[in-house]
Amino acid sequence: MINFATIGTSWITDAFIGGAKTTGKLKLSAVYSSNEEKGREFAEKHQAEKVYTDLNALANDQEIDAVYIASPNVFHFEQSRLMLKSGKHVICEKPITVTAKQLEELIAIAEENKLVLMEALMAMHLPSLKALEGAMNKIGTISHARFDFSQRSSKYDSLLSGKPENIFNPKMATGALMDLGVYCVYPAVYFFGEPINTKTTCRKLWTSIDGSGQSIFEYNNFSVTLTYSKTADSRIGSEIAGDKGTIVIPSISKLTDMKLILKEGTTEILSNNQDKITLMSYEAGDFARYIEDYNRYKGEIDKLLDISLKVNRLLEAMRKDANIEFCI
Repeated sequence: MINFATIGTSWITDAFIGGAKTTGKLKLSAVYSSNEEKGREFAEKHQAEKVYTDLNALANDQEIDAVYIASPNVFHFEQSRLMLKSGKHVICEKPITVTAKQLEELIAIAEENKLVLMEALMAMHLPSLKALEGAMNKIGTISHARFDFSQRSSKYDSLLSGKPENIFNPKMATGALMDLGVYCVYPAVYFFGEPINTKTTCRKLWTSIDGSGQSIFEYNNFSVTLTYSKTADSRIGSEIAGDKGTIVIPSISKLTDMKLILKEGTTEILSNNQDKITLMSYEAGDFARYIEDYNRYKGEIDKLLDISLKVNRLLEAMRKDANIEFCI
């Protein structure tokens, strides 16, 4: 078994632990929280043996092989670097770092020590990604693609009342683009590569962070439109349209319930709905697989990191274009 620890006690950590458990290869052995009481409650909930409130103590625990990091964005780089330098494999929630330079440093440390470094972008590990890729061969010449992730935050009402929630706090390097827009940038880069030009605008909230945004990625013969929001819900999802058919993608983050509609009107189901734990199990399974046989899967690891780096560079360019600045 691979003994792993978690940093962060939110719902996403709950889901990853559930997914990790289903792999039969990962065992939760330790929990880190800056709040000892919260950490103990979380550890008890998931039957973890150890609780840490000191990151250095966790890093020095030689019984821990790997760490899943789901802290606020601003902490990702330092925490990932500490764990990598301590000889631990790292899977970190998106965005893995705030800047491309930071990610380049982490990649260098991981390479030097033959450690797995992975950005936890769930869709990149789903079987339905291959189904989507296969369907793209059936839609002919692509006219356009539209990727959307607009989901009203549960913290938005609190923000409206004057409370500076972390998810809308420039000190935490958050906002709509970094939290939800990244899910739209990933498929654009994965399927179409780096764009020739980009244009990004946003609507800022009173905290000076972006509550919603829109981007256009220009390619040789078509464009990709990205929309993302933490202040409103979208009901129409995403799509990739060609002259022979259209792929409908209700959830760009989960890739569930997708279908291919050909120009003749025939419909092919590409994926069905799955619960969050099952969806998270695929990335957890790949993480474990990479750890178990690093040399064999080095090519896959490198490909994923290359995409992560391209996405990170684009996120920086998009923030600059939309004048989104973090207080870090």
